[in-house]
Amino acid sequence: MAHYNTILNQIASFLPRHDFEKLAQKHHQGHKFRSYSRWSQFMAMTVAQLTGRKSLRDLVSNLAAKGKRIYHLGMKQTSRTTLARVNEQQPHELYQEMFFKLLRTCEEHAPKHRFKFKGKILLLDATTINLCLTVFPWATYRKTKGAIKLNFGLDADGYLPVFMDMTEGKRHEIELARALKLPAGSCVVFDRGYTDYSWYGDLDKSNITFVTRLKSNSGAYQFGNRRKPDTEDVVLDCKVKLPGHQATFRQVNYVDPETGKEYQFLTNSKKIKASEVAAIYKERWQIELFFKWIKQNLKVRTFLGTSPNAVLTQLWIALCVYLLLSYFKFMAKFRGSISEILRILQLSLFERRPLSDLLRPPDKVHQETNSPQLLLWN
Repeated sequence: MAHYNTILNQIASFLPRHDFEKLAQKHHQGHKFRSYSRWSQFMAMTVAQLTGRKSLRDLVSNLAAKGKRIYHLGMKQTSRTTLARVNEQQPHELYQEMFFKLLRTCEEHAPKHRFKFKGKILLLDATTINLCLTVFPWATYRKTKGAIKLNFGLDADGYLPVFMDMTEGKRHEIELARALKLPAGSCVVFDRGYTDYSWYGDLDKSNITFVTRLKSNSGAYQFGNRRKPDTEDVVLDCKVKLPGHQATFRQVNYVDPETGKEYQFLTNSKKIKASEVAAIYKERWQIELFFKWIKQNLKVRTFLGTSPNAVLTQLWIALCVYLLLSYFKFMAKFRGSISEILRILQLSLFERRPLSDLLRPPDKVHQETNSPQLLLWN
């Protein structure tokens, strides 16, 4: 009978250990570890994400119960105080850099977006996570409430998060948006919370297309002739100017055939069809689904540490887990959702069987788990 490592061990094998150790040495603070390691921290926090552990004590007890199955992962014995100290003190930038390494590999295998627009389509939004102000005094929001705001950019190619930044709950998302260095030739989609006419003009000058909703009190006025609608659901397609700005933009009024509700969109694109402007904005709903998914399935609403560094460590590891799940979906051509992959892994995390058997369709020929094409990093 063939011998197989545990599913968790096979997941860990997708991350070349020598590359991880290079990052660990680069992002180390203080004295050298005597017995513990950043790899042990990463694997422990990954188990917390995949199994939904509720506290450090719960996580450490769960790891201790696995015995030799944890030893074969290359992990050191984990105590609650050690893990808490490492989460608090060791820089989270290790996992931030690891996230972008994983992202580059995932992007190579991600399916392309379904629109005729040739450039990247980036979905921009932010979500707020409430915290106890007495436990997280740095997360200022209101007088008696604490919160952090997670600002995300989601790539429409495969719905991968391409950047994340954490700010205080009271900080407006447009402040971060102004500082973003978006690639020229891309299209950024955002809701009315990002309304800033000056920023719209900056995007236009930088050759960045945008699609957003127009506020009812925007004061936009028509400029020039109307375009002929390309579908019957488009009731208006014309050039507009915004008060106090010389730049010319484009307004598209679209009636949703399912609800009969009329939407007013604003864009700086002259080439995209009016119906596709509406479809691209509708794609923005995917980032709302992404927020809902990570809050329901990953540990991003309750934290195993109270400092900003501990919170960011947990968030970046959660996003690395999300990229791993996405990668498995792309490579296995899994027809189900990422939630299904997560449930499959949760039920089989410490079983000894091929990972490929869990994700492949029943009628597919068996593929070797350690195939070179499955390595995440070069």
